[in-house]
Amino acid sequence: MSKHFNELNKELEKAAVYTAILNLIDYDSQVNAPPEADRNTSQITGVIANEYHDIFTGKRFIRLLKKCKKEAKNKELTAVESALVREAAKKSAELVPIPSDEYRDFSELTARSVNIWTSAKKHDSYEEFVPQLEKIINYKKKFAAYQRRGEKNLYDVLLKAYEPEFLTEKLDVICRQVKDAVIPLVKDAVKKQKKDDKDYSWSCMDKGYDVKKLDDFCMRLGEYIGLESRKCVIGESEHPFTINVHNRDVRLTNNYRNRDIFGPIFSMLHESGHALYELGIADKLSLTILGTGTSMGMHEAQSRFFENMIGKQRSFWEVWFPRLKETFPKELSGIQLDDFMQAINRVSQGVIRIDADELTYPLHIIIRYELEKKLISGKIKAGELEKEWNRMYKDYIGSIPSDASEGVLQDIHWAMGEFGYFPSYLIGSAAAAQIYYHIQEKMPEAGINEIRNYLRENIYVYGKTLGMNRILKKMMSEEFNINYYIQYLKDKWG
Repeated sequence: MSKHFNELNKELEKAAVYTAILNLIDYDSQVNAPPEADRNTSQITGVIANEYHDIFTGKRFIRLLKKCKKEAKNKELTAVESALVREAAKKSAELVPIPSDEYRDFSELTARSVNIWTSAKKHDSYEEFVPQLEKIINYKKKFAAYQRRGEKNLYDVLLKAYEPEFLTEKLDVICRQVKDAVIPLVKDAVKKQKKDDKDYSWSCMDKGYDVKKLDDFCMRLGEYIGLESRKCVIGESEHPFTINVHNRDVRLTNNYRNRDIFGPIFSMLHESGHALYELGIADKLSLTILGTGTSMGMHEAQSRFFENMIGKQRSFWEVWFPRLKETFPKELSGIQLDDFMQAINRVSQGVIRIDADELTYPLHIIIRYELEKKLISGKIKAGELEKEWNRMYKDYIGSIPSDASEGVLQDIHWAMGEFGYFPSYLIGSAAAAQIYYHIQEKMPEAGINEIRNYLRENIYVYGKTLGMNRILKKMMSEEFNINYYIQYLKDKWG
């Protein structure tokens, strides 16, 4: 290890620790903290975020970084050291243009915004959230303008933070391909279901379920997928999410709204995919700036893979449906596996993204992608968002939300300042399908343990040392290809 890298790495270790602390505060704020805590806690968040910012923007850090970049270029550093330098340079370039006081103000703003969003959703009042959202959008546009270095538009700057290999030029093409394939499939599937529904009532799937029993069942599912109780904590929040402190402390949440049976089960599978990724990071990378998933697109590929490619297969429920019936013998009396499989793979023109079936799901994401582009470009303002949201839902899905809480307020991402995140769900869903076909071909008889181990060895261990396309190419000799996803949807609903 070179002297310069050793000094740089000490600063990077501090940055990784600050990230872990901020993640812990975020988890606690959404799961455990009292409602009145957010004002003072946001100041704590602001101070730590400011320290994080100062690491990457300090003159000494930039001087060390310059020397280490030269050493990496001359092959004087190991592969991991070079990757750390590359990621440090990326983070420094992202933060240097943003004034320290503005970065702190924004960190405090988003720390408070989650509680404001939660209250607005509870009161079904988008107007309550609009002033906060306007501030967040203004900051995101200002920061993107500071950081812009030849990107086609401000929104591309925001996209790079989550999935840098897919900016608007690529995403526009992908979205058009997916829309052209999916919208006709949705119409055909809904039409067919109406014929099949004449003699069957789906209300049997909508009964209230005991939350404690459902939580216990979800915990057992998580253990089966591979979550280790000694390394994971599972709480409850308004919007399910996963954070990592390091690869031996991963926190995830679930939500048991309306005592619905499907939402908690598939949220558990989804968040387990995220958690497995973080648990599988190599020890040498954990507690470094490389110690997390390579991108949100690849992260969502893992969550969507376990939610859909594992969790909605008949073979999975041949094992788990009898256990579910044992848990709810009265509620599921008379329900057969065929009925259950039809219910979980049923195409619905519903308006809730996290409850969406696989076929309509990409349309939910495309709506958000197009709305974000309009908000960042200034074509629409925050106050006009709800009206535009409802219009697009009618055009794309065929349904209009009955209120703001199941419409424009349903997602937490914008309250957290995460503009540019949503396209990762589409890229992730597509990559999950690509991985699914690859595993089918490579190991068609594999069980859950073999699949999890294969994903850990070929994706998880790398952390951020390799980008998404490099990981896919290394694993299956092919980079991202949207055609697998379109084929997957056609195979299932064509």
